[in-house]
Amino acid sequence: METFQDYIETIDDMTHRKQFEEVIEWINKNYLDLGRVIKWNTPMYTMDDTFILGINSAKKHISISPEEKSMGIFKEDIEQSGYSQTNGLFRIKYSQTVDYDLLKKMIDYNVEDKKGYEKFWR
Repeated sequence: METFQDYIETIDDMTHRKQFEEVIEWINKNYLDLGRVIKWNTPMYTMDDTFILGINSAKKHISISPEEKSMGIFKEDIEQSGYSQTNGLFRIKYSQTVDYDLLKKMIDYNVEDKKGYEKFWR
């Protein structure tokens, strides 16, 4: 798997594929400068070769991975959006609405916080 499109084509449920594509398209449209890579079979957004956000499709949800630091900062916002979460990711069920304002806050935070950062992970 080399491209986001290769990844998207692995999503069998067409309704889930469409919702996943909508999230990817929103990020691509709003963050033109972010790089797109596949690592560990997961689509990831990067900036200057440092990790910004991972996005993954599961059977019942989309997983968004902004790293633990960001998860801690946005923990309450994630809860208010009704998403389940772990230390490293939160899950948007395919039956839920995507909170693009939350996604924007997280990406903006990571982009700003990781300016000049020279490693992939924090």
